[in-house]
Amino acid sequence: MENKVELKVLDISNSQAQAGAYAMVLGEVEGTRQLPIIIGPAEAQATALYLKGIHPPRPLTHDLFATTVSALGSELLRIYIYKAIEGVFYSYIYLKKENDIFRIDARTSDAVALAIRLNAPIFISETLLEKECIRIEEERILDPEEESRSLEALKEALEKAVKEENYELASLLRDKILQKK
Repeated sequence: MENKVELKVLDISNSQAQAGAYAMVLGEVEGTRQLPIIIGPAEAQATALYLKGIHPPRPLTHDLFATTVSALGSELLRIYIYKAIEGVFYSYIYLKKENDIFRIDARTSDAVALAIRLNAPIFISETLLEKECIRIEEERILDPEEESRSLEALKEALEKAVKEENYELASLLRDKILQKK
């Protein structure tokens, strides 16, 4: 059985790659790899509101489903992101009721929205994460000469990301460069 890596939601922002879409960035719980996933505006809004502790007056779809899971005496065990094809991620949600475990196919954005509401872990295979991830180096104090080299390396990485049309990575690198200036 392949190793699984636990992820958490780090950020949700406008997507630079697709107009009207959002990027949900998942990050390793114990590591620096990040996984940007393109999601729709409804899922982005529902997840962002929940993460900020804002509760709308009426339940949103994910709230309804979370309440239904609990009302039926079930438990959300985990989310598992099991494949990606051309930038589209596929996930399962695992529900447990008594001694039965049910695996249900779900859009990753919906699965993550449920996981955060029901405090369930989010997992991905090591192989898939390694294939699809971007790496963000941990912050450290640099001397001015090293800082200059670091900025040049970021600029080179940005150019490469743009050439490869990896706009999510390019967006993150652009933000890093702006922070350093």
